[in-house]
Amino acid sequence: MFKSRGDSNIVYKCTVRLLEDTEILECEFHPGYKGKYLLEHVCQQLNLAETDYFGLRYVDSAGQRHWLHIAKLILKQVKDSSPILFSFRVKFYPPNPLLLKEDVTRFQIYLQLKRDLLHGRLYCTANEAAMLGALIIQIELGDYDPSIHVGNYVTEMRLLLRQTDAIEARIQELHREPVEGTACGAGGVKGLSTQEAERTFLKIACQLDTYGVDPHPVKDHRGNQLYVGINHGGILTFQGGRKTNHFKWSEVNKINFEGRMFIVHLNYPEKKHTVGFKCPSGAACRHVWCCAIEQMLFFTLPSSSDACVYSGGGLFSWGTKFKYVGRTEREILERDGLLPPRDHSEGSSGGGRRKASSVPATPSTPMTGDFGYSSLPRSTHSAPLEESGVGGAGGAGEGEVCDGACLLSGAAVDIALACCDNTSTACPEYSRDAYEHSSTESAATHGTHGTHVSGLHGAQGVSGVSGAQEEWRAALQPPPRPFSLLRAFIPSFLFVWLSLALGALLLFETDWPLLQQLKRKPEIISLRHHYYTPLKEYLKKKVIELF
Repeated sequence: MFKSRGDSNIVYKCTVRLLEDTEILECEFHPGYKGKYLLEHVCQQLNLAETDYFGLRYVDSAGQRHWLHIAKLILKQVKDSSPILFSFRVKFYPPNPLLLKEDVTRFQIYLQLKRDLLHGRLYCTANEAAMLGALIIQIELGDYDPSIHVGNYVTEMRLLLRQTDAIEARIQELHREPVEGTACGAGGVKGLSTQEAERTFLKIACQLDTYGVDPHPVKDHRGNQLYVGINHGGILTFQGGRKTNHFKWSEVNKINFEGRMFIVHLNYPEKKHTVGFKCPSGAACRHVWCCAIEQMLFFTLPSSSDACVYSGGGLFSWGTKFKYVGRTEREILERDGLLPPRDHSEGSSGGGRRKASSVPATPSTPMTGDFGYSSLPRSTHSAPLEESGVGGAGGAGEGEVCDGACLLSGAAVDIALACCDNTSTACPEYSRDAYEHSSTESAATHGTHGTHVSGLHGAQGVSGVSGAQEEWRAALQPPPRPFSLLRAFIPSFLFVWLSLALGALLLFETDWPLLQQLKRKPEIISLRHHYYTPLKEYLKKKVIELF
């Protein structure tokens, strides 16, 4: 399975926990192996051919979860982990799991949804929870048999996060009732085969709001605790188990982050809107950003070849680059014959292969309602690349070239256009007056030559005026200033040293309470004793000698 690269004598061992907690796989890998080999090895052990929906998750030394990137070295991603432990999970929940080709793939999706229901991620009403629990009992135990299923047998199986006595009684009732139903009921699950019960479970689960959602804890601008979820439908927010917002992928213009702030830029016909969510840490914010971009690209890109390298973060955060690797959902459906092949001549333009500072623009659809979030200022360094061709909308044509203005948006463009409009309306009048004044003086001085000039002006018309305008603009425009490295270096050098001096004075010469803890650090004490105090005494001595 594995192909060695470099030193093949070094072997690392790792443990992979499967969707059934009681099942694990012990695997080995060499330093040169990438994540793709380990994922394919696990899928081979499970006889999974539709591997694109699954991934391996791990937790780093700081407690932050990550998805194992299939195009990067395994050892580089888990170098701080000991022991090396992965969890095999569903990464991309298919919108309709019933369209999957193989039963084994649907069974793994079922196991993941069963875990989500147990851990409270698949939120639903009490009636839906009872039906899903009854279907799990039907899949696990089969038809109800009074000689076998005695007492409160549901209690022995942990199905729900909040498994109350009332829900357990309802699950048993549904397990006893036949599928056709009774006179006082809507029907149970008795009589369903294992495959039918599994399909019914998937059909109900995929219609829930929290289907495929891995909740990320965040806070809004008021400090309220929310959960952000990302799935095939877009970005969702939940508060107290209730869905509060749903930003569809067609409405998302770009996604980026600033420090701990996860930012979503929305595009509506009437206006542009920006919402931000504060994550617990910068690492958690980067993880949410990576998940959002990966989910969006998987479910919206027509082809993985249209993906480019996306960079996140801004001026005050460490930059993060992300490159999507793997097939997209459309490619999988085309391969399985569920969608007609795409006409590649109508694909995205070459702009999609460029480096982008955010997710490319996507088609916009109307959506009404106020979301109750305050808009955040749009960052100029993360302006959307409108020439990107995701979904074939909002992109530049096949031969169009961006002249630089396409990278500007918002108030900066309005100000620039206003300045250009003022200049274009003022300059012609000034140039025309100056030209006519010059022509009059020439006619008065040279006599007959003035008639010649006037006739030339009448014959040439507007072209003569525009030529004079160009001459005056060239004369009034200052000559370009040559670049000087010294002129650029000296202000920066002085600014850095003045900032350091000001910081040292604040640290060593003030009793600011916020700096007391920093002053006690051994490095700061050593810096003051060996460098700051001798330099201070030396400068003090020199100043006394001068005066």
